[in-house]
Amino acid sequence: MQAILTNMRSLGARGLGAPIVILMLLAMVILPLPPFLLDLFFTFNIALSLVVLLVTVYALRPLDFAMFPSMLLVATLLRLALNVASTRVVLLEGHTGGDAAGKVIEAFGEFVVGGNYAVGLVVFAILVIINFVVVTKGAGRVSEVSARFTLDAMPGKQMAIDADLNSGLIDQTEARTRRDEIAREADFYGAMDGASKFVRGDAVAGILILVINIIGGLAIGMGQHDLDLSTAVRNYALLTIGDGLVAQLPSLLLSTSAAIIVTRVSSAEDLGSQVSTQLLNNPRALAITATILLLLGLIPGMPNLVFLLLGGAVGGLAYMIANRQTEEQAAPVESVAPLATPEAPGEVRELTWQDVQPVDVIGLEVGYRLIPLVDRDQGGQLMNRIKGVRKKLSQELGFLVQSVHIRDNLDLAPNSYRIILNGVPVGESEVQVDRELAINPGKVFGELKGTPTTDPAFGLEAVWIDAAHRDQAGTLGYTVVDASTVVATHLSELLQSHAHELLGHDEVQQLLDNLAESAPKLVEDLVPKLLPVAVVLRVLQNLLQEGVPIRDMRTIAETLAEQATKSQDAGTLTAAVRVALARSIVQQAIGPVGEIPVIVLEPNLERLLQQTLAGAGEDGVGVEPGMLEQLQRSMQDTAREQEASGLESVLLVAAAIRPWMAKLARHSVPGMRVLSYNEIPDNRQIKVINTIGRNPPEG
Repeated sequence: MQAILTNMRSLGARGLGAPIVILMLLAMVILPLPPFLLDLFFTFNIALSLVVLLVTVYALRPLDFAMFPSMLLVATLLRLALNVASTRVVLLEGHTGGDAAGKVIEAFGEFVVGGNYAVGLVVFAILVIINFVVVTKGAGRVSEVSARFTLDAMPGKQMAIDADLNSGLIDQTEARTRRDEIAREADFYGAMDGASKFVRGDAVAGILILVINIIGGLAIGMGQHDLDLSTAVRNYALLTIGDGLVAQLPSLLLSTSAAIIVTRVSSAEDLGSQVSTQLLNNPRALAITATILLLLGLIPGMPNLVFLLLGGAVGGLAYMIANRQTEEQAAPVESVAPLATPEAPGEVRELTWQDVQPVDVIGLEVGYRLIPLVDRDQGGQLMNRIKGVRKKLSQELGFLVQSVHIRDNLDLAPNSYRIILNGVPVGESEVQVDRELAINPGKVFGELKGTPTTDPAFGLEAVWIDAAHRDQAGTLGYTVVDASTVVATHLSELLQSHAHELLGHDEVQQLLDNLAESAPKLVEDLVPKLLPVAVVLRVLQNLLQEGVPIRDMRTIAETLAEQATKSQDAGTLTAAVRVALARSIVQQAIGPVGEIPVIVLEPNLERLLQQTLAGAGEDGVGVEPGMLEQLQRSMQDTAREQEASGLESVLLVAAAIRPWMAKLARHSVPGMRVLSYNEIPDNRQIKVINTIGRNPPEG
């Protein structure tokens, strides 16, 4: 047996498996087969159908058996080819007796239906009805709906992958793997939608073959072999019915396999495990069923023994499951001790400087129900997610983001968490550990049952749903994430928006030390000869506050060294560095387009702002409140128009007012980028698509 399997694998590896199967099918259609080969092929067909059925039962998800549509086609063609071969033998040799077409057909015609062709016709009709009307039709409908929903859910799933990639939870390799899996899933359900038509057509073909064989057999038996009607009916009808039954059995098995695989939900358990954990895991349902069976068993005239035996068995099963669940709940559960453990009562010692706890740069406080998220012993994934967030932000921003100190806080609500920067809370929300968050990205195809809420990171509408409804939510277009991902994404967004607060003197010194390894003379001349570390720190913080990464420290240091002889003002130096980083800034804001669509200020408004800010400075003390309010409202309206058009909001202003306008945009329109005219690279062109402060037309 091992040698046969080895040879089959060798043929498959050489690409000879498919041609051999095709040749075998052609041979069965063209060449007459002896009864022994018919028995062998019919038995092989039944064995193949059983193997396919068991593989679908034990598959954890449909994609584990991705070749099922092709296998379904091959098995259907094999069965039809056997029908043609057996029909030839039945019509040629049927007059000789019941074993003319082999022992398998004879056994199904004699033993299975007791040699009674009337019973055989009824059994065959019932099998065809079950296969054609119930199993095949239902599986075809499920395949069609699954294919449509899978295609509709692809954009939402792609957005979920992009969200995980952007938050640092996965890398490019895993993102590529997930995208390939989504494409394979869509191809699989599309193929299953077409393959289900093969099974349905096979059921119709079985009915036609049966009718043709009976009519043809009677005509040949009575016309060519001079058999009387009763003998001809017995011989040819039993052989035809046996042939139909031996073909319908594999057909029913394959139809059942198709129905199972398209109705499966991806899970970490096979079908048998899911039945034991989901169907037989509710002792209350089993107890009620047992009570009903026992009551039926007490009614006079009913088969009392059968009902009482089965009711007692179901009641005993319910009792065993209830006892097992009670023991599991009573078992001791490990808990995570709080990070701040109170001291045992005793002698009060003198206070020292060690009792003054330093403020954490980045802190995360969780309620007691969220402890499983951060406890690796309980399967918590939040620590790994936070490491991914730190790694991604450090690569994007250009400096090492500090560690996140996590502690439990009993003052918080059980499901709440709080994000702290430099000892001050900057974000707080609630998550549900045992549920998942379905986020509405803006276009969904239905509503979900659950607890409505808002995504804490982006403020989108969302619903807390049970994990069992994850696939349904993805099909409807929702982006589904677990509780750990919600917290990690919220942390990532807050750290990115407060990046300038994470950068301190130590981090700047480390950046300079790293730069000194490749450009020692540049760092030696810059700090402290030309600029103190405090000024360099302020410039870098200004860049981060406006969303400009500081990865290119060499260009930043060279620009500071060049401009330090002209000015020591951090604002002036920041503007000079921004000009030096113009290509990087524009690339980050717009991408590699040659023509930059921009928003500008109305010329009179821009001139008025320049005159006002010339004496007021960046604080804008001299700007009238009414004018400021109108300007903010115009910027918000313009940003909404840009978003509706699918364009980025890039405001182009004069260099003198850019810092003040950037500060105003951060508070009024967070997504708007503010550039100055001298920050546009020479190889880029601008295209004015909107104007702020334009007077409405009269009319």
